Amino acid sequence: MILTGSEILRNVENGKIIIDPFNTSQLNPNSYNFTLGTKLMIYNNYVLDAKKNNEAREIVIPEEGITLANGTVYLGHTQEVIGSDNFVPIIRGRSSIGRLGLFINITADLIDLGSINQLTLQLNAVQPVTIYPGMQIGQVTFWTPLGEIKKYEGRYKGSAGPVASKMYLDFNDDGA
Repeated sequence: MILTGSEILRNVENGKIIIDPFNTSQLNPNSYNFTLGTKLMIYNNYVLDAKKNNEAREIVIPEEGITLANGTVYLGHTQEVIGSDNFVPIIRGRSSIGRLGLFINITADLIDLGSINQLTLQLNAVQPVTIYPGMQIGQVTFWTPLGEIKKYEGRYKGSAGPVASKMYLDFNDDGA
């Protein structure tokens, strides 16, 4: 079951949902609009390898914005820390962002129970589009789980800012 806006607010107020900072003007009928953080991460190489630690560089998004090129994966992040031990967050792009041809997540829209952090966004532009820090870029919904709750303890727990893929750890015990 999806939570309505009033239930999201109630659960933020009682501490069962974390959205920090929280602004009631960003609350929708069944979602909350989150904002884009200040940093992007871009991989150094065009060809990426799932078995390797792909080097990336971090840049700060200037106040005047930055234009994203198509054909490149940009890792961004939410300004807000978002998550819950009680409800399953799912992130999506806002329809206004989709109408500009910008995907905010390529495949990773499900946030695990207990994963409470700034969320990494996988930005992919269909055509060049300019984005700005602090803009409302996506929305998060919260869903009631059914069954025993097991909290996330994975490698991205406690993330701040954009975080590159750590899939290479699946292949190498030593992380090399």
